[in-house]
Amino acid sequence: MTDVSEAAHVVPIAAEYILPLRWSSDEGLEELTAYLRRLREWVDVTVVDGSDPDCFAAHAHAWRGLVRHVPVTVAAGANGKVRGVLTGVGMARHEAIVIADDDVRYDRESLETVVAELAVADLVKPQNHFAPLPWHARWDTARTLLNRGLGSDYPGTYGVRRTTIEATGGYDADVLFENLELERTVRAAGGRVMSRRDILVARRPPSARHFLSQRVRQAYDSFAQPWRLALEAAILPILFCLRRRPGALLALAAVLMAVAERGRRRDGGRAVFPASSVVWVPLWLVERGTASWIAILLRLRGGVRYGGRRLAVAAHSVRGIRRRLAAEARPTSRPVEDGHDRDDELR
Repeated sequence: MTDVSEAAHVVPIAAEYILPLRWSSDEGLEELTAYLRRLREWVDVTVVDGSDPDCFAAHAHAWRGLVRHVPVTVAAGANGKVRGVLTGVGMARHEAIVIADDDVRYDRESLETVVAELAVADLVKPQNHFAPLPWHARWDTARTLLNRGLGSDYPGTYGVRRTTIEATGGYDADVLFENLELERTVRAAGGRVMSRRDILVARRPPSARHFLSQRVRQAYDSFAQPWRLALEAAILPILFCLRRRPGALLALAAVLMAVAERGRRRDGGRAVFPASSVVWVPLWLVERGTASWIAILLRLRGGVRYGGRRLAVAAHSVRGIRRRLAAEARPTSRPVEDGHDRDDELR
């Protein structure tokens, strides 16, 4: 006789899981395939694959009959992830969509919670945490905790409503900080954004080499938040001014570590963020202060290299996106039968 709880466990979730992918090697293929095998028992999965031809063919072989595996069809834009997401949205079989990077690892409970919140929100932001936690993941967790202490973090996964994205015509694929661009596009369209710091979703850490290669690029994202860029660029000047005042330096470090600890304790964070992560806050601050000035220099040279191009824009402001949406919705003029011109009605 089938257990009632087991039967409930396999009830499909009415949502589309979109995984944009672009690999140049298949080092993690076996582990990702195991995750997709578990995931497809819960939800419809679409992998939008922008990998090179050899990797694409290997993925097609590994995932045949497992998930829907398609190439990227949206051609415009330098940001491959955005083009992959928009390809998946155009093919989605459900109103509720969960977008997730290839390193995100949901369990069923957190996936169900994100989808359930889309009944009252247009975009849902869960909270990522690294698992496992090598040294560089603990280092980057300091940034996550500071974000949580001051507000909310920026995850590698969102829940969104398909009709909300379609109503905006998508979001810009020529920006670097694509997740913030998506969030701001939803806000600009009048959508409701819900931050759920308590939905804790695991994320596999990158290699140490990849982590190091992303330091300046992540700092460049702060151009989308000028107040934050100013604070981060001020780190090195402040350290220089306080170099002969160790007591003041220790006090400053203690305050910022307290902010991070607040972030660790908020909304169940202690379950996944070890207390030792707070110790990495001073190192992360020095890193970000240094990377910010490199990012500023890159901005003067035209931006950060991405996909063979230089991207100057991290993300547009909500006001700027509203202007774009208004311009796209503005009626055009055409001649009418009586010989006079009038504006077409919005449709």
